[in-house]
Amino acid sequence: MRHFWPELNDWLDRVPDSRFKPLVVYDKRFLIWWGLSLYLFQLSARRQLDFALDCRDSDILTNLNRLAKTKQETRPVHKTLHHFLGHTGVAPYSALRRQMLQRLIRSKALDAARLQGCFVVALDATGHVTFAEKHCEYCLVRCHETYTTYHHEILEAKLLGPADMVLSMATEFIENRDENLTLAAEARKQDCELKALSRLLPTLRHEYPQLRLCLSGDALYACGRMFQLAKDHHCNYVVVFKEGRMSAVWQEFQTLLGLCPRNRLEHRPADGVHQVYRWVHDLSYQDDEGRTWVFHAILCEETVNEQTTTFAWLTDLHVSKNTVVEVATKGGRHRWHVENQGFNRQKNSGLNLEHAFCTNPELLKAYYYLMQIAHLILQIFEAGSLLRRLAAECGRTPWQLFGGLANLARRLLESFRYRVLSEEAFDPDPTERIRYSFDTS
Repeated sequence: MRHFWPELNDWLDRVPDSRFKPLVVYDKRFLIWWGLSLYLFQLSARRQLDFALDCRDSDILTNLNRLAKTKQETRPVHKTLHHFLGHTGVAPYSALRRQMLQRLIRSKALDAARLQGCFVVALDATGHVTFAEKHCEYCLVRCHETYTTYHHEILEAKLLGPADMVLSMATEFIENRDENLTLAAEARKQDCELKALSRLLPTLRHEYPQLRLCLSGDALYACGRMFQLAKDHHCNYVVVFKEGRMSAVWQEFQTLLGLCPRNRLEHRPADGVHQVYRWVHDLSYQDDEGRTWVFHAILCEETVNEQTTTFAWLTDLHVSKNTVVEVATKGGRHRWHVENQGFNRQKNSGLNLEHAFCTNPELLKAYYYLMQIAHLILQIFEAGSLLRRLAAECGRTPWQLFGGLANLARRLLESFRYRVLSEEAFDPDPTERIRYSFDTS
């Protein structure tokens, strides 16, 4: 975590001061670290800040002061954080996330995950919070047989890094902000994942103007809208290809596979796993707006324990015997990391993605950004060489030593409560060249 303190504290200095003067004045840097603690220690609910981080008979206050470079004499309550986030808005946290990720990119710590020189960016949407009653005018509405639910959903662009890391890169909130609000609710067209993509990609390219990107998505993105957006914003792509999506192209693909016998490669990535790759170059597709697209298609038949599973992708990357495995693996198969190491982890651990930390729709976004920043820090901590070194001293792997993610978060909290961390851990030399090392085994 120490590597990001200069960025964190620099951005926190730019957050506008609140317009009120409470009896106790809390430095904004301290309040942000207090908010990040909600997720770093996986406290699961905002109220737990008052209990798990109680400063009596503990070193919590000392350690948080060192993190924020402040001298607070008391700790705030969870309502103070809530009020503070209401005054700052979401912009500072989006910018902070970008600067932290840019530092990792500049340091070349993520280069091992590049695909033909591109960083792979997985696109996927997930549910954020759900209400039984209408929460705000921007809710997505889902009608069931006997009841109706109201949702807030999110489209994420996550950079797929080494060591199975999925680092939040850009976010677009899927919500019903129809321009013609004078129409009745049932007459408005609901926002959706593809509409959100049209807003997300311009933002992503604006924030990373020179970065080579390859978009990875499920079969929903195999369409003219995505191909046009990728072209407009200078991105390559690898998207899932299924029979029910672009069915005419799928039939052509199946026919041409038999006419390209040289486009075949057998691969054995692990014991008991046998993969057969086949591919076809230069398939043509005309979308519903009359635009013509040309791309390559890859088919992978994987056999494990006599069970065969078939995968297929469309891509505009170079495909040959030397590249097909890498394209299918890094660009196609690794997309699942956004579900497993990304959304599932955030939903089913103390990060608590689907928990409504408040009812204000704008504050919900601020808490969401704090969670993504904390998740980035936790992934760096978990995959970094320092944790591996600590476990090696005990003759174990990190997960043999801690048993799981929840135990790791609990031990991290215990360290902050009962041990004053050394000055050296909080005061890195700004001139020191820091080398990041991640476990990619």
